[in-house]
Amino acid sequence: MEKKIYMYPLYERLWHWVQAICIIVLLVTGFNLHFPDRIPIFEYKTVLWAHIVFGFILIGNTIYGLIGYLATGDIKHYFPRNIKEYPKNAIKQVRFYTYGIFKGEPHPIEKTLDQKLNPLQQPAYTTIVFILLPIQIISGILIWGPEQFESIRNYLGGMKVLVPVHMACAWLFLAFLVMHVYLTTTGHTIFAYTKAMITGWEETSGGNE
Repeated sequence: MEKKIYMYPLYERLWHWVQAICIIVLLVTGFNLHFPDRIPIFEYKTVLWAHIVFGFILIGNTIYGLIGYLATGDIKHYFPRNIKEYPKNAIKQVRFYTYGIFKGEPHPIEKTLDQKLNPLQQPAYTTIVFILLPIQIISGILIWGPEQFESIRNYLGGMKVLVPVHMACAWLFLAFLVMHVYLTTTGHTIFAYTKAMITGWEETSGGNE
């Protein structure tokens, strides 16, 4: 029997959608800056301005989200509740994504208010939020930054290192975005998870995208 749970508080939904918009705009403008002849969208200066502005919005929203997750204790969702059970649950989730999902089987790991992320989402989201995002932000600031950052840039290998690192992270973000959007369609209806992230209420009988 399905039930409605207030799964996503307002701060989390705001953080999620602002982050999504920023990442999409930054990917589009970033690839446009890197491949101006292949992806001609707007004038170079306009694209550069948009990339910088949304970059700083992303930084502010990241700080806002981190404060929200720490203040509410929701940061716990990024980490397993039971380390001993984690390998077994991860195997269940792998089986579901590679086999069960195509057979219409129910999600093997129940999504609850105490554990919103499944065993594969946890390491994926942790890597994105706590490793890739900081690298992307720091490399972006150093690439954009004023002359005062020159010594730091040189210490880290200069533009020949920073630009490839920034681009590699962008490709990883794009891969994550594609996979994330696909997995949001695996609820009991194609828009169930998207609706939940808009309203905060999720209809669930267990399971997790």
